[in-house]
Amino acid sequence: MIIKCPNCQSNRIVTKDVAKKTCGLLGLVGGAASGTTRTLSGVALGGIIGMIARALLNALIDGATAGIAGAKLGEVIDDKILDNYQCLACDFEFSQKTG
Repeated sequence: MIIKCPNCQSNRIVTKDVAKKTCGLLGLVGGAASGTTRTLSGVALGGIIGMIARALLNALIDGATAGIAGAKLGEVIDDKILDNYQCLACDFEFSQKTG
């Protein structure tokens, strides 16, 4: 599907994806912090090397999972709420509903 600018009918359109990028970053940071905290709170004394390795692994896994979920949520917000499209010819911003 080719999207055209409702203002000038140009097909030189880009998506801004502001919410997708923001929610993805927030999910990544929050998930990594949560994974690290979860690991460190459940570890008894001893096994420092294993604890650090598990904390890093959980931070990576939880960060990636939450980052993907945040990006998907942001994608919905971009498509349904924000003016996600921008015309490169006339700089007009519009949403899918008007495009």
